[in-house]
Amino acid sequence: MRVGVPREVTPGEKRVPLVADSVKRLASKKIDVSIESGAGTGSCITDEEFRAGGASVEPESSALYASADVVLRLRVPNEESIARLREGSTLIAPLFPLQEQNAPLVRALAARKVTTIAVDMIPRTTVAQMMDVLSSQATIAGYYAVLMASAALPRFFPMLMTAAGTIAPARVLVLGAGVAGLQAIGTAKRLGAVVEAFDVRAVVKEQVESLGARFVQVESGEDAQAEGGYAKETSEEYKKKQAEAIARHVKTADVVIATALIPGKRAPVLVTEEMVQSMKPGSVIVDLAAEQQGNCALTEPGQTVVRHGVSILGELDLPSRVAIHASQMYARNMEKLLLHVCNKDGALHLDPENEITRGCLITVAGDVVHPKVKERL
Repeated sequence: MRVGVPREVTPGEKRVPLVADSVKRLASKKIDVSIESGAGTGSCITDEEFRAGGASVEPESSALYASADVVLRLRVPNEESIARLREGSTLIAPLFPLQEQNAPLVRALAARKVTTIAVDMIPRTTVAQMMDVLSSQATIAGYYAVLMASAALPRFFPMLMTAAGTIAPARVLVLGAGVAGLQAIGTAKRLGAVVEAFDVRAVVKEQVESLGARFVQVESGEDAQAEGGYAKETSEEYKKKQAEAIARHVKTADVVIATALIPGKRAPVLVTEEMVQSMKPGSVIVDLAAEQQGNCALTEPGQTVVRHGVSILGELDLPSRVAIHASQMYARNMEKLLLHVCNKDGALHLDPENEITRGCLITVAGDVVHPKVKERL
């Protein structure tokens, strides 16, 4: 089987789905890899390094698409990329097929008669952890969000005792204690901040406190833990109590890191304009949910804006800012996924009875096979 890795065309994207070491390991499992020339430049991987790992390097993407049995991407494909896919080939990429705006994408892939595996739909099970790109990239986003906040905040993060007096530590509020949120908590603590965290899932309280942060509790018997560890919609009564609790803590925070997402839906608005108005001048909000319209009502995806004296960072694709390690982590996820869907001879073998394969298989040869995606369409 031949795996093709084209250059990513999204502006600012520096990551690559496979690194040279991954190519070498895949070759030992009878999986050949073709890389488009320059695909690894943003991650500081040269064509020569890919060749040394055993990959063939194609000067243009047309030859790569023509020969690839499987195409790997790390961004949602555009129309041009879909048109280049060879009928009968397989695409492995983020697709977010449950989001309403991506319904035309799924239909286009089905019409192209390709098989598609959505890496964002990989079940969150113990066995599948090694393939979970959402978690690996969220780790990087949570880390980098805190670095961005510390650079934008006109205050120190740690407490400092100086000849000029004692400087109080920054107060950081993390909204959402998933992978990104927990990494943000840990990073903020390492920088010396006082950290609080909120999540609708009561089960994460212990994890938050184990990192040295205080868990913001909403007085309610409701728990929004959904299947697979994700959050789910809560009742209107809970949302009212949640808003009151968040408002109290946003008001005293120097930094808010917002990470809350609900799969297949718009990100919940947790920080209203009124809450932003209540914050101290110079405070910072980093909205990691910006790609799904944001947790803050004033977030502008892809932009940094100042509203009511508060800097609101709606940056997209933070993992690209740490492209070397982001690519290494993504590549390990792809290695495990490719080996999972291939037999011992290196040939693609998609078993619809397998829990992991069934969870992320979206289209097969022109048909939409994922039950939830089919229902949405």
